[in-house]
Amino acid sequence: MSELRVLLADYLALRRSLGYKLERAEKLLVDLVGQLEASGASHITTGAALSWAVLPAGASSRWRAQRLGVARCFARYCNAADPEHQVPPAGLVPRGNGRRAPFLYSEAQVSALMEAARRLRRPLRAATLEAVIGALAVTGLRVREVVRLDDADVDFEQGSLTVRCSKAGKSRVLPLHPSTVAALRSYACLRDRRYPRPKTTRFFVSSTGTALRTGNLDAAFAEVLELAGLGNTSGRRPRLGDFRHSFAVAALVAWHLAGDDVNAKLPVLSAFLGHASQVSTYWYLSASPELLSAAARRLEARGGDQQ
Repeated sequence: MSELRVLLADYLALRRSLGYKLERAEKLLVDLVGQLEASGASHITTGAALSWAVLPAGASSRWRAQRLGVARCFARYCNAADPEHQVPPAGLVPRGNGRRAPFLYSEAQVSALMEAARRLRRPLRAATLEAVIGALAVTGLRVREVVRLDDADVDFEQGSLTVRCSKAGKSRVLPLHPSTVAALRSYACLRDRRYPRPKTTRFFVSSTGTALRTGNLDAAFAEVLELAGLGNTSGRRPRLGDFRHSFAVAALVAWHLAGDDVNAKLPVLSAFLGHASQVSTYWYLSASPELLSAAARRLEARGGDQQ
């Protein structure tokens, strides 16, 4: 077996340990390695990767960009093992409107954002932003699901939260940590003191006591980002929806560190996020340094056990 095929096998094993199926990627990379071997190349070069990516003739720009993206990911892995492998620059093939890489919040950044929310001028606005950020971070809810929560959906006694008629009309019940229950109860008490006669059945309200709107929430979050110094981190402006990505990745990191069977637990994560299938969940699983590191240590430990 050639060195390229060994690297490919290791790369696929690592990525699949993170929960990726990589069915299409494996077929593409086997084809790429086969083309490299046929040309007598032992390393990936930018020129060879690009020549392969633009095949077949007449393919759409989006398809070519996807092929090059698959090659770039594999090339980065190979380059870490041997710098002779070249990593093709991004943007060699225009792809039009593609997926924007999510911003993955660290625990410290979530805490900084919640602290910044407390510094907003109006007390109820500050409390709402702090509670919403905390809820998104620990539940992985969609932003619109948080906004649509009613008072009756938050059960303080049972320590649970009900998401009703969300995507595809599905509902689900999520367990809450006692600290989350306490935080939401504290917010509800402050809200009720400010507006003893509710103007809405929604759990989270605006500073005027009306139902919270996503547009107003986005504007307030932009202000919180600036206060926390995260307004333009690494050239990407964090979004409220990125908390959902962060939650999914953090779950995988925790499972890897605990030595759990990640593949067996993926259906649990899918159910928690409200997905009909695991295919939708893979969209939220970004290869963060923490996740790759946890998975790599897991693979190394397995290798050591087999020796």
